[in-house]
Amino acid sequence: MAADLGELLVPYMPTIRVPRTGDRVFKSECAFSFDSPESEGGLYVCMNTFLGFGREHVERHYRKTGQSVYMHLKRHVKEVRLPPALCSLSELNRDFNGEDYEYEDEAKLVIFPDHFEIPLPNIEELPALVSESVTIACDAVLNAPSAYKKQEPESWEEEIQVSRHARSLRQLDNGVRIPPSGWKCQKCEMRENLWLNLTDGAVLCGKWFFDGSGGNGHALEHYRETNYPLAVKLDTITPDGADVYSFEEEEAVLDPHVSEHLSHFGIDMLQMQKRRFMTTENGHHTDNKPRPRVSEWEVIQESGMKLKEVYGSGYTGIKNLGNSCYLSTVMQVLFSIPDFQRMAKLGHGLLSGQYSKPPMKSELIEQVMKEEYKHQQKGISARMLKALVSRGHPEFSSNRQQDAHEFLLHMINLVERNSAGSENPSDVFRFLVEERVQCCQTRRVRYTQRVDYCIQLPAPFEAASNREELLAYEVKRKEAEENMRPSPEPVRARIPFTACLQAFTEPENVPDFWSSALQAKSAGVKTSRFASFPEYLVVQIKKFTFGVDWVPKKLDVAIDVPDFLDLNRLRATGLQAGEEELPDLMPPIVLPEDTRAPEIDEAAVMQLAEMGFPLEACRKAVYYTGNMGPEMAFNWIIAHMEEPDFAEPLTLPSMIDPGPSAGDSPTGAALLGNSPPEESIAILTSMGFPRTHSIHALKATNNNLERALDWIFTHPEEEESDALSDMADTEPNDNAFSNANSHSDSTLSPDGDASGPRVKDGPGRYELFAFISHMGASTMSGHYVCHIKKEGRWVIYNDHKVCLSERPPKDLGYIYFYHRLSSS
Repeated sequence: MAADLGELLVPYMPTIRVPRTGDRVFKSECAFSFDSPESEGGLYVCMNTFLGFGREHVERHYRKTGQSVYMHLKRHVKEVRLPPALCSLSELNRDFNGEDYEYEDEAKLVIFPDHFEIPLPNIEELPALVSESVTIACDAVLNAPSAYKKQEPESWEEEIQVSRHARSLRQLDNGVRIPPSGWKCQKCEMRENLWLNLTDGAVLCGKWFFDGSGGNGHALEHYRETNYPLAVKLDTITPDGADVYSFEEEEAVLDPHVSEHLSHFGIDMLQMQKRRFMTTENGHHTDNKPRPRVSEWEVIQESGMKLKEVYGSGYTGIKNLGNSCYLSTVMQVLFSIPDFQRMAKLGHGLLSGQYSKPPMKSELIEQVMKEEYKHQQKGISARMLKALVSRGHPEFSSNRQQDAHEFLLHMINLVERNSAGSENPSDVFRFLVEERVQCCQTRRVRYTQRVDYCIQLPAPFEAASNREELLAYEVKRKEAEENMRPSPEPVRARIPFTACLQAFTEPENVPDFWSSALQAKSAGVKTSRFASFPEYLVVQIKKFTFGVDWVPKKLDVAIDVPDFLDLNRLRATGLQAGEEELPDLMPPIVLPEDTRAPEIDEAAVMQLAEMGFPLEACRKAVYYTGNMGPEMAFNWIIAHMEEPDFAEPLTLPSMIDPGPSAGDSPTGAALLGNSPPEESIAILTSMGFPRTHSIHALKATNNNLERALDWIFTHPEEEESDALSDMADTEPNDNAFSNANSHSDSTLSPDGDASGPRVKDGPGRYELFAFISHMGASTMSGHYVCHIKKEGRWVIYNDHKVCLSERPPKDLGYIYFYHRLSSS
């Protein structure tokens, strides 16, 4: 039999390759589906291309390529070990991708089309000439890292190392015990940015910009006096770990023994969850530490309820790859919208129901109970999607937690850029905002329009319906802190949604407003209204801000978000009778005398970068604020961090470039030497504006995307000539709206101009159908879940777990999604 199989293999020997350096072996997941070695049909790895295919797709690959030899990988669950603390809070962010299972792996070669099988590692039974070469190839495939695992180490930019002092740290037996609250610096009474020295228990403040917070540097001074090397930041201690800094190594470090080191001073990390609640003399439970974050986790995840799991089409979860819940929640919501369901692989995985099947019923209850954990929902893996959509992005390509709102905008941007000449799913989100700017001196106005995909609503604390309760809590909290008593139970601000909407529509001051009527700077105010209403409205609640200590913090607020929303009263009206427009004049261009490359205060750049902002954004912030120091640059970052090109490299327009002349090449080649960032150009062209016009706009506005849009709308006279020159340009984005006439009028700009940005305008009446919630103190940490209304019922998607929601926490959401109601 072996000889017969050997003879069968001989004709295919030239097609069997050994993976070379640089070859990626896709042996963990099918290229077209989410089948894996754990799936019922296993996974087939082509021995020539090293692509993986599920049972449904391997035949198609064989027919298309003629490749006949595949390695079939099958993984069998051998035993299931239940983790001892399955229901603890620390389990919420875990990745159930297999570490709790024991496996038995099976591999064999399969020859198509007759499915002849050669079990591995029995290759040596084949004839010698066949056996040697095939064995080398098979061993190489089996031992090669998965294509995805091969990428993962590259995604970590700076891996924190274990401190050299961790194992041998000396701790003084001085009787110091650290209380659970009421901390303050032993030298200056400061109560923020406090560090506990792990040798003597001294609590001292950090230095200015030490970790992005304020301080007087007493922790560092203490090290210089004592040489006690390690300190832990007090407000970062959780049952999962803490932030540790080594003064000697001058960097953040890991301390594998941090639990023991903290226990020396009376801080028991392992029992923090149990000890967090103390019992007072009257028997009531109080909290040593404010509870809103813990309560928030419980409420948002509905963790105190027995939620019923649901299965089938549209009810498939997504495995957590490690801090990937921001991606999972956004994609779950997007794929509940019909326009996005054409993305083949992910759409099939989430909507087919193939990867969301109920456990097999068994009459043996005891056996079912033993294997309950085995049958839990597993969800699909989004490794391939993450690798695709995060390619080249410094943040989304990392393994760090990210902001779900920023990722949503990133996805919309990617879809825009890759939908040239075809239907664009992002059209359902796009709308026009009319901005009315009025000069306070002359009372003259200017109306402009810009494209947007989301409205951001502030959460005004002053409008809270329980304001008196909040004030009383603040008094009690300060008293407890001063007397080193347990803090009272926190009070969450309850803010009416109408107040958030009112704050959004209020007039706002325009900084550095230049009045074309006065030909000088003046005071100006801006109001915003909807020039069109999108088919799907995205609303973000601005819950994240910066405290007085410059530390990002999350507002603990509850918003009474309505199920139905009518925004028709916010429809833009345009120029009104009696209003006089500002002259269409641009501010004079002031050329600096020195046209050399700008000098940038690199020390200020690094201080900002240490706070976690992208390096290139920090460079721009320092440059655009004239090297006036990190505080001014920080304010610039806060004002510009929502811009799409926020993290793009600093690009300055040439001071001596007069711009393209009439004799310039129509292909725009003359612009390439000083071209704005390609991503900014792509965003404008994806909106339907000609490429050359977009480049002119970005150059005229120092590459500020929002100002460039205003510039385009105020310089329509250049569009016709730009469009003609763009016909000779071969860039793919230039034809983004070549098929505009194939769409209904509702997808065009309101005046019917097909060259403008496409919008799906209609009535401003909406119904809530989904929301994404965040748990934790920062968008860069914590956890995301989403709730989606399907078939008239709310469903919670918590990574791989999909259940019917009992009490959807609509008031604690972060991003809300509405769909337009029919006009009937």
